[in-house]
Amino acid sequence: MGLDDKIKNAAQDLTGKGKEGAGKATDNESLEAEGHKDQASANLKQAGENVKDAFK
Repeated sequence: MGLDDKIKNAAQDLTGKGKEGAGKATDNESLEAEGHKDQASANLKQAGENVKDAFK
């Protein structure tokens, strides 16, 4: 896995955590849900990259 992929996945995860926190703080359920979605997407991409690395 390339370093740029790791950075992008980490950034997306952090963005998701920020959105989730902001959503909780402001009682904005849609923003909180969007944060969860961003984190899940980043985790899924990370898992896919780990599978690719395992078969190298």
